Amino acid sequence: MSADLISQAATASGCPDLSHTDKWEVFRQICTARVALGVTDRALTVLNALLSFYPEVKLSDQASLIVFPSNRTLGERAHGMAESTLRRHLAALVAAGLVWRHDSPNGKRYARRNRDGDMTRAFGFDLRPLLLRAAEFAQAAQAAEDAAERRHRIREQITLTKRDALKLASYAQEQGMPGDWADILAALMDVHKAMRRNLVIDQLEKLLSTTTRILDHVTTSLRPESEEPSGCDSQNERHYQNSDTYYSVSEQSLDKPDTSIDAPSAQNPKKDQTPRPLPKLPLHLVLKACPDIEPYLIDDIRRWHDLIKTAALLRGMMGISPTAWDEAQTTMGPESAAVVVCCILQRFSSIRNPGGYLRALSAKAVLGTFSPAPMVMALLNGELSKR
Repeated sequence: MSADLISQAATASGCPDLSHTDKWEVFRQICTARVALGVTDRALTVLNALLSFYPEVKLSDQASLIVFPSNRTLGERAHGMAESTLRRHLAALVAAGLVWRHDSPNGKRYARRNRDGDMTRAFGFDLRPLLLRAAEFAQAAQAAEDAAERRHRIREQITLTKRDALKLASYAQEQGMPGDWADILAALMDVHKAMRRNLVIDQLEKLLSTTTRILDHVTTSLRPESEEPSGCDSQNERHYQNSDTYYSVSEQSLDKPDTSIDAPSAQNPKKDQTPRPLPKLPLHLVLKACPDIEPYLIDDIRRWHDLIKTAALLRGMMGISPTAWDEAQTTMGPESAAVVVCCILQRFSSIRNPGGYLRALSAKAVLGTFSPAPMVMALLNGELSKR
């Protein structure tokens, strides 16, 4: 006798929230939430074998839920599991409260039947906990799926940020630009090594913060002094100093686009008021990657809003509708949308539908999986390969 047995006996007298449920659906939910429930994959193999001895698909409160296979038969259905291993995993299932034991006087598993062949009493493993805790398992499975999805999104964002920083730093190092590129590349390698480990969400969020600071530092280092920051704090995006790593990022305000752009497609833009960060690219690098915009320039491009004005004019010449342009500004931010339009112009001969292409990238931006940096770096790499 133990406290667990007393607790199980009290629980057994309760009524389940569901009168019946699909045994395989409950099993799938338990598999999804197995870490939270404290069971191993081998123990779940044994549970799967136990469920196979229950003849019905539905676990019902009106039916006997006791199965009574011998260890030999159960081991065969558990893919030939050794009897000593089987006993250990059966004990783990009982300890986790997924099954209950109903022992006979001699410890054997069997069933009593009447003259008509109907089972009157059985000794073995009771599957009733699966019915009683079905709602709990469903909630635990949903929580595990949500955590896995969040973890996947953070890992994806780390990969995108690391890739942008790596391409920019590698390019700057190849061009001999001033900066601590060796230290930055070493820091990115540390991030790459950390990503190989099975990190929890808190660790991933900290790693994402570190990778973002690296990218901000790279962007600041590549930005020439001619790109003067705007003095309006309400429209600025800030770089933050990293106090726990060996590279430092100075706090610097960046200019945001002029909201009074006098362009054909920007008269009634559908924009929200949420501030968006500038592209993780220096402006001069965008101009170097997209030299085809030079014949269309009216004035020199010195700030981001100059590029936005130019892109607003170019999009009409390229057949991009005002709605597609406004949608891109809303989802990506005006600066990133302008960069994309310039990149589309640079590859205009190979893009059949520039408006549709811009809309597809806007859809990715809504999901948070788009950055214009790879487009710019691909154009730069192509230009360098021609030399």
